[in-house]
Amino acid sequence: MKLIVGLGNPGSRYVTTRHNIGFRVIDALREAHRLTVQAHLPTAEYGEGEIEAQRVILVKPLTYMNTSGKAVIDLCTHFSLVPHNLIVVHDDLDLPLSRIRLKLQGGDAGHHGVRSIIEHLGTGEFTRIRVGIGRPASKDEVVAFVLSPFSSDELPLVDVAIRRAVEKIENLLRLT
Repeated sequence: MKLIVGLGNPGSRYVTTRHNIGFRVIDALREAHRLTVQAHLPTAEYGEGEIEAQRVILVKPLTYMNTSGKAVIDLCTHFSLVPHNLIVVHDDLDLPLSRIRLKLQGGDAGHHGVRSIIEHLGTGEFTRIRVGIGRPASKDEVVAFVLSPFSSDELPLVDVAIRRAVEKIENLLRLT
C-alpha cells in the first residue's frame, strides 16, 4: 500500500494558493480514479482505493504546511506503513512553473512541510513529487508569493503541472 500525501494548507482562504498545489494534485488523482474522501483523522482527511493495481491512500493533511509531519506520522502509524511507502507531493520554488521532478530521498531543500515530515519520520527516505511554482523576484517576497493565487495567465500552466504530476504518480505506481 502507498500513502500519497499532497501538501497544502487547510481552509478556503488557501484553496487557490501556490502552496496548495499538492492538494490540487490529490484532488485530480481522486477525480481521475473516482476515489472519494472516506475518513478523517484529527490531522488528515483521506480516501482509499486502487491506482495502477496498487492500493493507495490519498491524503490531504488538516494541519498547516509547516506541521505536515504530524499528519504523516499519524497516518503511517494508523496504517502501519514505513517511509518507503510514502509519496509526498509539494510545491517547489526552485522549479519553473509546470516543471515536475521526482526525488527518491534526501533533505528538505528549504521546504518547511518536507522538513516537518523528515523530523517526524526521522528519515528523508521517502519519494517526493516536486511541482514547480516559480520564484518571486526577491527573497523577501517568498511567503507572500507561496500564499498568493496563480495569475490568470499562469492557470493553463498550472493545469499542465497538475496533469504531469498525476501522470508521474501513475507511472511510479506502475513501476513499483
